[in-house]
Amino acid sequence: MTTTDAAPDELRSLLLSRIRDVPDYPTPGVMFKDITPLLADPIAFNALVDALAALAARHGADKVVGLEARGFILAAPAAARAGLGFVPVRKAGKLPGATLGRAYELEYGTAEIEVHQDAFTAGDRVLVIDDVLATGGTAEASLELVRRSGAQVAGVAVLLELGFLGGRARLAPALDGAPLEALISI
Repeated sequence: MTTTDAAPDELRSLLLSRIRDVPDYPTPGVMFKDITPLLADPIAFNALVDALAALAARHGADKVVGLEARGFILAAPAAARAGLGFVPVRKAGKLPGATLGRAYELEYGTAEIEVHQDAFTAGDRVLVIDDVLATGGTAEASLELVRRSGAQVAGVAVLLELGFLGGRARLAPALDGAPLEALISI
């Protein structure tokens, strides 16, 4: 499956120039993509938020989901800029009240995420936003939670796709035809 960048070349260059590699974090052999320099640059961060808000509008989203933790940082301002509601998908045990949960595997371990049972109304169109698509486990689990709560998946948008880890292929069945857009694919 081929991937292409959703970001124009100028935006892609700006964003890439603000992402730093951190070797062997959080475990040996993992090359962590640190977006904190991008977040600290107001021009780059605003350009990223604008691009994500435009994707939410283009896909007809009613709400935007942000995946813990860096997905929150991107999704909340994108939702606000697009005039949409924001819904956090959190690690298990972090949300008060009744939740739906889903365990999944990621590239360096296992985890479980949850969303409030009443986060969506039937028929809501939801765009899921995260910082990086690696193996696709977190995104796949979040799509299941969105659908289990009665909402529709409008799509998935990520800042950076690590294509060599195969997340897009893993995620394809869970997308069920909804688009997956990566502003940058490497």
